[in-house]
Amino acid sequence: MCSDASPVLLLDGQGFALGKINLGELEAVKVSRFKFIWSSNTQDEKKGVTFYKPIGIPDGFYSLGYYCQSNDQPFRGFVLVAREIPSKSESTHISTGIASPALREPVDYTLIWSSNDGSEERLQGCGFFWLPQPPEGYKSIGYLVTCSPKKPKLDKVRCVRADLTERCENYQVILDVGTRFSEFPFQVWSTRPSHRGMLGRGVSVWTFSCNSCWVPGQELPIACLKNLDPTLHAMPNCDQIHALINHYGPTVFFHPDEIYMPSSVSWFFENGALLFRKGDSVGQSIDVDGSNLPSGGRNDGEFWIDLPSGDRKNTVKSGNLGSAKLYVHVKPALGGTFTDIAMWIFCPFNGPATLKVGVMNYSLSKIGQHVGDWEHFTLRICNFTGELWSIYFSQHSGGVWVNAYDLEYIQGNKAIVYSSKNGHATFPHPGTYIQGSGKLGLGIRNDVARSNFFVDSSTRYELVAAEYLGDGVVFEPGWLQFMRKWGPTIVYDVSILPLVLRYSMANISIKLPVELYGEEGPTGPKEKNNWVGDERG
Repeated sequence: MCSDASPVLLLDGQGFALGKINLGELEAVKVSRFKFIWSSNTQDEKKGVTFYKPIGIPDGFYSLGYYCQSNDQPFRGFVLVAREIPSKSESTHISTGIASPALREPVDYTLIWSSNDGSEERLQGCGFFWLPQPPEGYKSIGYLVTCSPKKPKLDKVRCVRADLTERCENYQVILDVGTRFSEFPFQVWSTRPSHRGMLGRGVSVWTFSCNSCWVPGQELPIACLKNLDPTLHAMPNCDQIHALINHYGPTVFFHPDEIYMPSSVSWFFENGALLFRKGDSVGQSIDVDGSNLPSGGRNDGEFWIDLPSGDRKNTVKSGNLGSAKLYVHVKPALGGTFTDIAMWIFCPFNGPATLKVGVMNYSLSKIGQHVGDWEHFTLRICNFTGELWSIYFSQHSGGVWVNAYDLEYIQGNKAIVYSSKNGHATFPHPGTYIQGSGKLGLGIRNDVARSNFFVDSSTRYELVAAEYLGDGVVFEPGWLQFMRKWGPTIVYDVSILPLVLRYSMANISIKLPVELYGEEGPTGPKEKNNWVGDERG
């Protein structure tokens, strides 16, 4: 499903969704028109990979490399092309004092791999992969592919001055040609900036990396671009943020048998949540906005939050769906060429786990329970167009990115997010997901399904942070600065488990999630690695 960005485009903003992005000395635009060059041959055509040359490049812009994608995916890819922007402070070579242009042609090409077996009689249908050799002080950004052993012309691509680039890394394998199909092994990878998150300035160009003998950790011969514009002008303004959430905000469905519902943070505080301090057995009531919580510092174990005692304990554990909302953090991604809208949901209590062993399911009673459960999902928006590109689903200690065309939608461009029973991990489709070892059939069950219990994040949300907008633009609530645990630490005695479970755990414990052995109360959103960094996955 293609997302429609038009409601966002109607809003006036400095550079969001205008089709081009100023990176400092370079201006980049998306190109999504391509010419077919070569496709890998496999018995299953859908498992092949096709390589394309970008076409329809605007005047004055230059290709930085070619594009490829798997044949089993909808065709919606793009690459960035770039042009130089005249600058008052042009970089110069110290030795000569001559201005150094941002873009230059390569000096040569190196043949990296060919599908040809060396026979000149069988050149038809072969692919040849070329790495541009950059001038001194420049970096190659992508590879070229041809159907001929003849080197491409030097003006077919541009290299970028090194100070306008950042290091990139291999991400996911797109094509793996083993020795069974070729004399030399060959892999093609998607790439991403090595330094990511809201402080990262690396910009993905959406070309590919390829090699015959890459070693993990080895620096690649290509780089990504770097955004040197300090204003990050392509990020959405405050009005556009709200328009994006109204337009794309998913609906979160909870399991029909869910007992432990979400609530707003203020409801949790109003209904008796207590602040405890190490060495003090009496808890302190918490102001509705969390203003009396200790702020800043680190998670040092000095403070934690717990449920009230007495009759109110079970009431608070059950949550309050009517008050629940999504707490939104907006931040730059991929050097400000994308916007991440992280949506956090709070549940006062995380319920017990269910362990799957083969065809058997075992309720683990108290194991897996903890107070205070923060879960999230993240919308990634393309800043060139305002289009929803993908959603990240957080799943306990990991997660997964899902492309917009693989999501379920409830209305228009609003996706569905499924929250798992008791554990509240997020998933893109209904079903049962195993956290552990799928091959061994052993792990924690995550059951998700549609129900009448849901929260519409497009209307029920609160914007709590968007640091790039500047100080004071978005009000950060007091509870967001609480860096300690939102629940006490619990240690489980696994000896209470049936013998068959203890035997399985002892033999393959490395495959099991940590929830089986103990739970530390979770920290709040701002203490998570992905608050500043990129998502895991």
